[in-house]
Amino acid sequence: MQLTQELPDYRYALRSADGFRARVNDHVLTSSFIISPDELLENWTATQAQTLTAADMAPLLALRPEVILLGTGSRQIFPPAAMMAACLTAGIGIEVMDNPAAARTFNILASEGRRVAAGFLISP
Repeated sequence: MQLTQELPDYRYALRSADGFRARVNDHVLTSSFIISPDELLENWTATQAQTLTAADMAPLLALRPEVILLGTGSRQIFPPAAMMAACLTAGIGIEVMDNPAAARTFNILASEGRRVAAGFLISP
C-alpha cells in the first residue's frame, strides 16, 4: 500500500487543541489565539468566555468571516449575550463549543474553502 501525505490548500491547519494548548501546523501555542485558514494571530488577550466583550471580538470580525467558531477551553461555556449580538449584528454566524470540537469544525470548514475564523481560549 502506498501512503501519501495530503496537504491542505490553506496556510494554517489546526492539528490539535484542548483547554491548555493547541498545535497549529508544527507550532505549539499555550495562550489564546485567533486562526483563519490564512492568518494566525497569537496572544489574543481574551482568556475567559464569561468576560468576553465586543472589543475582544474585533480581531475576529476584522477577518470578515462568514462564520466564527469560539473554542472556550476544555468545556463549552457560553459568552455574554452582548458579545454574541456583536457578531450577529455584523451578519456573521457564531458557534460556541469546547476547543477539541472547535478544532475539528475549523478544519472541516477550512477544507471546504469556507470563510471561517476561530478564536480559541487557552487557560493560563
